[in-house]
Amino acid sequence: MSLWKEKNPMQAQSNQTDPNQTDPNRTDPKQGRSNKAKMIRVALPVALLLAICTAATAYFPKSATPEKPAASSRANVAQPANVTATDPGPRPLPAAAGGFLPLLSANEQQIEPSITTEFNRTHDVIVTSPTDGGLGPRFNENSCASCHAYPAVGGSSPPTNPLFSIYNYAGATNTMPSFITSTGPILEARFINQPGTTIPDGTVHQLFTITGRTDAAGCNISQPDFVTAGSQGNLVLRQVTPTYGAGLMEVIRNIDIVTNWNANPTQKKMLGISGHPNYSGNDGSIMRFGWKAQVRSTLLMAANQMNVEMGVTNETFPNEIDQTPGCVLNPVPETVSNFTPGILTEMFPGDAERTEYFTQWLNPPTPAPSTASTRNGQVQFNDVGCVYCHTQSFTTPATSRPALGGITINLYSDMLVHQMGPGLADGLPQGQAGPDEFRTSPLWGIGQRLWFLHDGRTNNIVTAIEDHYSLGNSLYPNSEANQVITNFNSLSPKNQQDLVNFLRSL
Repeated sequence: MSLWKEKNPMQAQSNQTDPNQTDPNRTDPKQGRSNKAKMIRVALPVALLLAICTAATAYFPKSATPEKPAASSRANVAQPANVTATDPGPRPLPAAAGGFLPLLSANEQQIEPSITTEFNRTHDVIVTSPTDGGLGPRFNENSCASCHAYPAVGGSSPPTNPLFSIYNYAGATNTMPSFITSTGPILEARFINQPGTTIPDGTVHQLFTITGRTDAAGCNISQPDFVTAGSQGNLVLRQVTPTYGAGLMEVIRNIDIVTNWNANPTQKKMLGISGHPNYSGNDGSIMRFGWKAQVRSTLLMAANQMNVEMGVTNETFPNEIDQTPGCVLNPVPETVSNFTPGILTEMFPGDAERTEYFTQWLNPPTPAPSTASTRNGQVQFNDVGCVYCHTQSFTTPATSRPALGGITINLYSDMLVHQMGPGLADGLPQGQAGPDEFRTSPLWGIGQRLWFLHDGRTNNIVTAIEDHYSLGNSLYPNSEANQVITNFNSLSPKNQQDLVNFLRSL
């Protein structure tokens, strides 16, 4: 809507001077005071509008840019025209990640093939051994490695979406939800409230069912109604997080996270950065995995994902997601410790435990060799304030597993959750993380990552930076990143590009 109204032609005509007036140049004192008041009433709004426009120019300058990153699917602000940095794209393969920690003992190295096989295993519905099967009744995928695939096993979504190869596998009658695309990220769906109610939900609603599969005769359940949930604003999407370096993140001490949280208070206050841990309601430890830091350990993460994403019950989560008669086709739990006499030691743990070892022992990604551009980019990264949330490093304490202890890791995360404003808010609280709060995503490996932000809304790292900026509304306050993004936007074109190049070097 225009801020200005056109003057009515008749009104304009009536305001013209009447030539029949005795003295058109004579000024009536009362009329003069009235005109002065009118001028003040007009001038004040104009002055206020000019002030607003001047302030806005700091973030939205008028100069044009020859090239902009692709717009985010849910961008809440226009991209400032003075942001000329472009995303050079993910570094090409081979992967700079996917190997195991270099200091694993000989005994630990002996079971690497077994845990790798487990992470890559494709699960069918019917259990044929203590270490095989158990898919469904509801699931998102049938293999850990299918989702955690790029740039190497243990990572995140690959360029071609693998869900299209499994949703109708073995005769399943699933339809593909509209938010899943063949070249987009793998997404998990949650509902904010239980459908048709105001009762909080927050749980994962699996994309697919085993209905119609040749190995699931008798099961007849339907997929969730994602169309209605989406139309009602009740649908929350989450993309796959990489698992590299998870074991090292797991052992960082709570006190070190809190000490870092309390460091540099003056700089953080000036930037509007606060954040807080998402504490466990059980033992008070700081949770650190997941988009809202809602999971504490690699074992809980592995066992939960086994059950939630693939429907495989295990000794940590032994209940089927859906217990509809005719769809529970195996005894529970479907994967258990294997007490068969004479088996190899590494075959004793169940699937969830072997999956835990795989993610726990993965080495962090290796950054690219530094260049003059990336070295300057890191300086800019620190100077604009990114580093106050994306803390460069922590050092792990001494551990009973030496391969994990006494190592300085450059994860670029404070492992806290921060308020990110309405532009990123998903309306879903988890633990002590509010509906507009997210964990600072670790940046190691981001140089080869394909999708960004919790819902995978963009594949452009510059757009992801800009989407950290969000003005508050009646529901949520400003994003804590606003001043940092404003600082980034104020950099020279070269410094902007060097900062982006630095990120793509990680």
